[in-house]
Amino acid sequence: MRNRYLDILRALAIVRVVVYHVTGWATLTLVFPAMSVMFALAGSLMAASLTRAGPAAVGRRLRRLLPSLWVLAVVFVPAMMFSGLSVSPRVLLWLFPIADPPANNWGALALSIIWYLRDYLWFVLASPVAFWLFRRAPLMTLLAPYLLLVTIEVGIYPAPPVLREFGLYFGAWLLGFAHHAGMLRRLSGRLLYPVALALAVGGGAWMVEHPGPRGYDLNDNPLGNALWSAAFILIVLGRAPAGVAWLSRSRLADRAVTVLNRRALTVYLWHMPFVVALTPLVDVVGWSHQDPVGLAIRVLLVFALVGLVTLAVGWVEDVAARRRPELIPGGRAQSADAGARPGADAAVRPGVEGAGRPGADAAGGVAAGGVGATVGRAVVPAQRTAGEAASVEINAR
Repeated sequence: MRNRYLDILRALAIVRVVVYHVTGWATLTLVFPAMSVMFALAGSLMAASLTRAGPAAVGRRLRRLLPSLWVLAVVFVPAMMFSGLSVSPRVLLWLFPIADPPANNWGALALSIIWYLRDYLWFVLASPVAFWLFRRAPLMTLLAPYLLLVTIEVGIYPAPPVLREFGLYFGAWLLGFAHHAGMLRRLSGRLLYPVALALAVGGGAWMVEHPGPRGYDLNDNPLGNALWSAAFILIVLGRAPAGVAWLSRSRLADRAVTVLNRRALTVYLWHMPFVVALTPLVDVVGWSHQDPVGLAIRVLLVFALVGLVTLAVGWVEDVAARRRPELIPGGRAQSADAGARPGADAAVRPGVEGAGRPGADAAGGVAAGGVGATVGRAVVPAQRTAGEAASVEINAR
């Protein structure tokens, strides 16, 4: 059966990512570190899939991940070619993004969220080996990404960007493994809360001592991000409620959570182009980041435009998950089908974060015992760089 609590976390992460990308409010990254949460949920889902299907789970994850990216590429890659993108073999990375796909000037902003799919892809490919190691030495496997990140951030090991990404987000992915295994739920409060507090204090202290260009924005501080997010994940997954019966009492809220989960990847991939496209309105009508009404209107416009695109192409996620395509997910017939198929996997809906590096937040994966999805942070082509469009910075994660 679906774990509706995890669905709620994923839905909140998606909404938070979109709002963050429009507003650029760094505080949102501290209140809800959406990217790491989504990677943790995705890691839990991956562990569940590996338990059921073994290495074949890798192909199933990729099948659910890539079609929605290809739809986006069909629209934007030709547009970028007509506006200056050089044609080279690297364009094929839009089919299988093991590295940042090429983009022109405006595409680097509008499509910067692709970093999340790149990281997600690598994590999926690494998961069979990581899961084998985790089953034999769970604590050492969990600590490895964080120790790697510490050596990088203190200057001991000047690692390439891909290893920094493993240090930053693969730790959250492995916490998802621990959630699937029930390790987080079994932790007593006398251990869980002090560990979470120590991680939060350590991450917070590192951020205070090493502020980024946008102040205390997690996206500018990999080590602070990893530690703070680990503390958050320990609490929200280690002390997850037994149920969320209240959700079913509100038909609107229940349907909204379902739609956001079934269309998480579509929302993630398409929201950033609209954020970038609406940025010139700052100059035209004066909707600055200091204008609450203007910001609210921009947020609503982005969600409205994403909603229209989701109606048009969101069904691709159903096809990728081998479900019956639906215009708006969550109808009564579908709910009955879902209840009749408790073992069915949910579509992979990658993360939702990523705009300080333009367009980086995203909602993320499914956890054990339920279905999940993810969405994430992205910087195309550069890592963690702030982008500006129409003299307004667009935050990426």
